[in-house]
Amino acid sequence: MEYLDKLNSKKDEFINDLSGLIAIPSLRDEKTIQKNAPFGKECRNALDYMLNLAKEDGFAVDDVDGYAGVISYGEGDESVAMLGHLDVVPVDNEWSTNPFELVIKDGVGFGRGILDDKGPTMAAYYALKMLKESKVNINKRIQLILGCDEESGMECMKYYKENRTVPTLGFVPDADFPVIYGEKGILNFNLTGNPQTQIKRLVAGSRPNVVIGYAEVLMEGQAKVELFESYLRSHHLEGQFLEESNFTTYSIKGLSFHGSMPQKGINAALHLLQFVYGAYQDEFAGKLSLLLGNPYGKGLKIDNDGSYMSALTMNLGIIAITPEHTSVTIDVRYPNDITSKFIVNQVKQALLDNDVRLEIKDISDSKPLFVDPQSELVTTCMDVYREVSNDTFSPAKTMGGGTYARVFENMVAYGPEFPTREKNENVGGPHEKNEGFLIDDLLLASSIYAKVLEKLVK
Repeated sequence: MEYLDKLNSKKDEFINDLSGLIAIPSLRDEKTIQKNAPFGKECRNALDYMLNLAKEDGFAVDDVDGYAGVISYGEGDESVAMLGHLDVVPVDNEWSTNPFELVIKDGVGFGRGILDDKGPTMAAYYALKMLKESKVNINKRIQLILGCDEESGMECMKYYKENRTVPTLGFVPDADFPVIYGEKGILNFNLTGNPQTQIKRLVAGSRPNVVIGYAEVLMEGQAKVELFESYLRSHHLEGQFLEESNFTTYSIKGLSFHGSMPQKGINAALHLLQFVYGAYQDEFAGKLSLLLGNPYGKGLKIDNDGSYMSALTMNLGIIAITPEHTSVTIDVRYPNDITSKFIVNQVKQALLDNDVRLEIKDISDSKPLFVDPQSELVTTCMDVYREVSNDTFSPAKTMGGGTYARVFENMVAYGPEFPTREKNENVGGPHEKNEGFLIDDLLLASSIYAKVLEKLVK
């Protein structure tokens, strides 16, 4: 517990450093992209913030042309890396606090990125500080690699791989303990075309990997009040309608959630499609909601239960329907029992079978990650977690989320969420409003990272 004692003595310093990082609204911004800022001004500011902290603490730093940054300690041809990201997903206006201000209530820190992934990245940085201050003898180089585009395609790590040396092994503090040795494949694609529909406008969603939490649809004619209110009651939803001239706008409030677990969210756009189908007998809305409405892909006949990675999931993340054009962006998380080629072929066939005049385009695929659960990396991570946390029950596992681990060989996801903690309904998770995490758990995670680094570099 030596590392945890040292970290607790630096708690105020940790909070101060984390507060400064969360205050930077590091959303990808195409409008402010320039040289050495490939993802916009605020992502560049977040990277500068971390590199400057490291310089002040005496670490070697490397700016990878604004795509990524590297904080290094020690020497050697072999390297152990921690990979964290500084970019965040957009926020809604329903937060109880300012999402870009670290607010601590009852030990819980609130702020966009405190869990995904600024808090864990700061925990990884402090683990590196602990090793340096403790003057631990190491025979490998340790790197904290900081990315700026994890939420929008991981272009940052692709650039890093092309321009820097790939680490020997390592972990990503961007998931759960005890250790994640497998991640589902991530397949994104668009369905586009110009089918006939009565919908005048339905545009919603910000990212493929976020469940649509709020949506509006514009329809011609007076409001179908009784049908709308009945739909809301029967599905336990909140919504409103607004009549203007000869048009009605219907809005539904759903529940945003991480796109890797769409079954835990409430997709407002899907509900509007179902309402439009029932109230207006719109055939296209009905077919689309039938194909996309099941979070396990049953409508497209792509459902599959993996031997290691559990069920395939599917999220409708972005939708844009107008009389001129329809575009729908889908995020599929698939187990390593099937291939992306199989999924694409099934989707094409489902569109044909249901006479839905959309084409599948812009296919992007990230293959599943799988590290042998008996490997030295996984067993070492498990041993340290059990030793420090006293949790000897929770097993190593796989997940549907995608982390930087999938970009490199011999990488796993490792914390910071503890499986033994009870969920607090007032504390949001990754990509949710009121995103929060216990400050003490970040420090505990940091002590685990310091201990496992010590073992991996000897």
